[in-house]
Amino acid sequence: MNQQIDDAQIDVLDPATGDVVGAVELATVDNCIDAVERAAAALESWRQTAPRERAELLRAAFELMQERKQELARLVVSENGKALPDALGEIDYAAEFFRWFAEEAVRIGGELRVAPNGDKRIMVTKHPIGVSLLITPWNFPAAMATRKLAPALAAGCTTVVKPASETPLTAVAIAQLLADAGFPDGVVQVVCPRPTGPAVRAMMDHPATRAISFTGSTEVGAQLLGQAAPRVLRCSMELGGNAPFIVHADADLDVALDAAMVAKMRNGGASCIAANRFYVHDAIRGPFVEALAERMAALPVGAGLEPGVAVGPMVSQGERDRVATLVDAAVTRGAALLCGGTVPEGPGWFYPPTVLDDVSPDDELLATEIFGPVAAITGFGDGDDVLALANATEDGLAGYVCAGDLARALRTVDGLDVGIVGVNRGFVSDPAAPFGGFKASGLGREGGHEGIEEFLETKYVAVDWS
Repeated sequence: MNQQIDDAQIDVLDPATGDVVGAVELATVDNCIDAVERAAAALESWRQTAPRERAELLRAAFELMQERKQELARLVVSENGKALPDALGEIDYAAEFFRWFAEEAVRIGGELRVAPNGDKRIMVTKHPIGVSLLITPWNFPAAMATRKLAPALAAGCTTVVKPASETPLTAVAIAQLLADAGFPDGVVQVVCPRPTGPAVRAMMDHPATRAISFTGSTEVGAQLLGQAAPRVLRCSMELGGNAPFIVHADADLDVALDAAMVAKMRNGGASCIAANRFYVHDAIRGPFVEALAERMAALPVGAGLEPGVAVGPMVSQGERDRVATLVDAAVTRGAALLCGGTVPEGPGWFYPPTVLDDVSPDDELLATEIFGPVAAITGFGDGDDVLALANATEDGLAGYVCAGDLARALRTVDGLDVGIVGVNRGFVSDPAAPFGGFKASGLGREGGHEGIEEFLETKYVAVDWS
């Protein structure tokens, strides 16, 4: 566990030591209902606020986040465990959502056209959907909050944020930052219930709630979709990933390795778009595997604030033990362990960067979202259908393709059943791009021009002034 709970608060633990680093108020179901009602009370005033004013507040939030970058990054490290360079990168990424949607707030569109039969005008307008419940995970406690908050606020919605109980401190700090930027009372609130299920259900059942945006596992997302059905809530779901990383025979080895290290080890592998299954052509597999294992083994592991550390601890003992069990089972089934694979002694929930080769295409490990610093490698030859291997999952969030011939790469991209693809690169996230998946990896998109649409309703007006 990464938290200790009493009747009044949730103590948050440092994954590197197990020590308490902070606490948040434990919200009851009644507290959560009160938060929804405060958001409902603030809605009419906020939705009537001029788009430019909403934009200026979001811009102010961006600037404050940049000013507080070091402080926020260290807070992320303290409760999440990630290495400081990863945390600093996350704060930059998180802040960009405020800047991007500050610009989108003043570009909410509409349409006016003559009906085909000429009897009227068709006028289309956009309106904020209303009170929005935002549920965020522990792996990016800042960025997942701003990726939901920024478009909701830009659209004119009021919000209730329910962060992961492992990492609530960052969400509380961001809510305070938004208040300091000038957002009115009731527009942004954070609740930290435990257990979460009854409180989330109560907030979803409240008549003021009109939308839910969730990032987390496919299993929990499916449960929330079922709970949303009776009230027909607008649902935005960014769910599990199992990203394939395909290396063709003509790939530039150094380019492929650079991309692999980023796609696999950004955030210590705890990313829904992390490279999970490496399919490497046999012609290049030997040197690729050898060099990847060398690079992975060289990554310094330690507490996130220590100088030079590249990989911090995992967020909790449960997460660390889950990954260790996955690796041990794969080795037992015949996978070759090239580096890592051993839980270190001492305090903290550390797990070393690990490379497994000769993983069978039908191994259970490849059907699992590892969510940790483990690269599982499978070879393929000229006669193998690598797209069939890559698409053999219900998940379809992200994928990666490395090839020297751009046409070959793009043919592979066309065949991948995923919503996000990196070609000869491992970093793909961008607030200006639509983020979301195919199949069981979710509904809707976050970021880009599309992100604000998740928080808008479309109204059609028939009018004739001839």
